[in-house]
Amino acid sequence: MNDSVLQANALLKTYGPARALAGVNADVRRGESLAIMGASGSGKTTLLHALAGIITPDAGSVVFAPASGGRIDVTAQSETVRSRLRRERFGFVFQQGLLIPELTAIENVALALMINGLKRHDATGHAAAWLQSLGLAGMEDRRIGELSGGQAQRVAIARAQVTGAELIFADEPTGALDSRTSAEVMDALLWSTTSQGRTLVVVTHDPQVAARCSRTLHMRDGLIVDAQVAA
Repeated sequence: MNDSVLQANALLKTYGPARALAGVNADVRRGESLAIMGASGSGKTTLLHALAGIITPDAGSVVFAPASGGRIDVTAQSETVRSRLRRERFGFVFQQGLLIPELTAIENVALALMINGLKRHDATGHAAAWLQSLGLAGMEDRRIGELSGGQAQRVAIARAQVTGAELIFADEPTGALDSRTSAEVMDALLWSTTSQGRTLVVVTHDPQVAARCSRTLHMRDGLIVDAQVAA
């Protein structure tokens, strides 16, 4: 797989008569920021979900090469194993964050570690450090509704990163934000991923977000039709 952290081979996925993926081949290179663009219905979110093991394609494979060595055929694993991968090796940031509104910022982040078995005190310490590094010092005890959209997305980024995930998937992470806040969130995403040697895969409609990434894949009708490397 050379420098690939993920390799997708001939991915097919249909939903009824609609073909979301039509034989997609794609490599995600270790340490890069990869944007996936395309019109609604082009298959970009389905591709991200297949790469992340959220869904299983009808045919084809996704192979993950962890930094520790070896190869894991994600598509061949049980849901239990794929769930563990998503908890421990992969991190996720979504358009609305999918944070728990009843919990504070620090509780939302610490929960990701506690699910993996870390004691509350230790989990809270790690969560506080990530929130501080993302400019949220002093906001740890605020509930999500007490934060701005950009602040909430930075909480989501901290939650995605706190487990030490080596691969972060972001689905329209700036879609609900204004241009200035969008730029700030991308700053946080890139700082916490590629500048730390981690890998970022982001689905976006925003060409300005894609322009911040090192490479962009364009999708249409379930296929990758173009690939661009940042100048």
